[in-house]
Amino acid sequence: MSHADPPVSAGTVPTSPSPGGERPGIAPGVRRPRLVLALLCIAQFMVFLDVSIVNVALPSIQQGLGIREEHLPYMVTLYGTTLGGFLLLGSRLADTFGRRRLLQAGLILFGLASMAGGLAQDQLVLFAARGAQGLGSALIAPAALSILTTTFVGGAERSKALGVWGALTGIASVAGVVLGGVLSDGPGWRWIFFINVPIAVLAIATGRRVLPESWGPRHPFDVPGAVLLTTGLLALIYGLDEAITHGWRSGLVLGSLVTATVLLAAFTAVERRAQAPLVPFDVFRSKTVRYANVATLFLLGTVVTLFFFTSLLLQQVLGYSPMDTGLAYVPLAVLVAVGAGIASNLVSRGPMKVILSVGLLLVAVGLAALAQVPTDAPYLTWILPAFVTIGLGMGLSFVPLQIAAQAGVPQRRAGLAAGLINTSQEVGGALGVAVAASFAFRQVSRLTADTQGDPRLIAAARTTVFQDGFTAGLVFVGAALLVVAIFLPRIPKSDGSVA
Repeated sequence: MSHADPPVSAGTVPTSPSPGGERPGIAPGVRRPRLVLALLCIAQFMVFLDVSIVNVALPSIQQGLGIREEHLPYMVTLYGTTLGGFLLLGSRLADTFGRRRLLQAGLILFGLASMAGGLAQDQLVLFAARGAQGLGSALIAPAALSILTTTFVGGAERSKALGVWGALTGIASVAGVVLGGVLSDGPGWRWIFFINVPIAVLAIATGRRVLPESWGPRHPFDVPGAVLLTTGLLALIYGLDEAITHGWRSGLVLGSLVTATVLLAAFTAVERRAQAPLVPFDVFRSKTVRYANVATLFLLGTVVTLFFFTSLLLQQVLGYSPMDTGLAYVPLAVLVAVGAGIASNLVSRGPMKVILSVGLLLVAVGLAALAQVPTDAPYLTWILPAFVTIGLGMGLSFVPLQIAAQAGVPQRRAGLAAGLINTSQEVGGALGVAVAASFAFRQVSRLTADTQGDPRLIAAARTTVFQDGFTAGLVFVGAALLVVAIFLPRIPKSDGSVA
């Protein structure tokens, strides 16, 4: 997650005088920088935790509220769409109204939405809560990162702080799937939402006394752009989901898709005329930035689709408990970290396009294996090898894509480029699950009817559906690989050379 405009150190308001002189590398007036970093990391940890924590709990939520299987993608897509759609606007709001103030507003909204999700007695309330969580996260993420970079102003101190920040972000994705399983198996799925409430309250209560306030460059708000983008994406996702039940010729589906087209076209028109557009399209004149974002869109569609369908497969076909499902993901997460470490060491010496291509190819190989998964697939000889391959490929892919998304971008627009790549991640994940689910669940009714209640046939039917989901993920990563191989230029290094 990031912000749309590069943070500036000017405008930081001391929370209290610094006894004994200022610390080198720390903004003036900041008395407890370690506590500042801890609070910011906690806030960001919640944002990333809620991306993954729902996946393992999906079968429990489905059973608890009687949600139809084809509507489960809303648990993922609503959060990702509102987060991605309002992320860049959140940065503008933080710069204008104060980063600490907006962070607290985001935490309040996130905490209330989490409480509503935990108390929900029907799917509509739960889906609305997930959307509100995404909006709260869109306020939290850019404000928290801006506070971090305006608090830790020295090169060494900022690098250490960003290192902790990045490490916890990675840990959150692992903690999400594991914690989702532990809570679903223990006190129940509602606690994947309730657990956010005391954390948000603690962060709000402590933040006002500890966090410095700061402002950034002020721009006019492109609220129409953010609303058109988000509503257009929501209409598209709704149309894709309803096509599962009503078919592609349904008036409801066609109307939703036409509405999405109109709203997204209006977004493009508004952005071209806005004084301070949410997304200045001239940033995409760089082929490297343009195609790095396109490849990211497809890759995250693959990743979120993988988590969504694997969680259902492990529990509904292979009979894993929620806790076992969460633990099954741990090797994948470890290999992501290993792959990212390898990529970080190689990008300074080897061609980044090759590293990226190898990573995407490994993800494709793992998805191809899952697309053929049998109903009695053993973990050690089928699931685990696929996870190892996919995890290593993801780690090798993420690092060069992040570098490519910033390549050649002037420093004054570095925040915009970072915001765009994170928006591509969130939107790509939401759209990926929506498209994959509309494809995979298209024959659920027919397959269910054909089983006539036979447990073995039911397991086979579910396996067929989930195989189709993995096949959709394979298509997504194949598209990313083609974009990288054909369109992405050689990626410039920080010293101006290319790799």
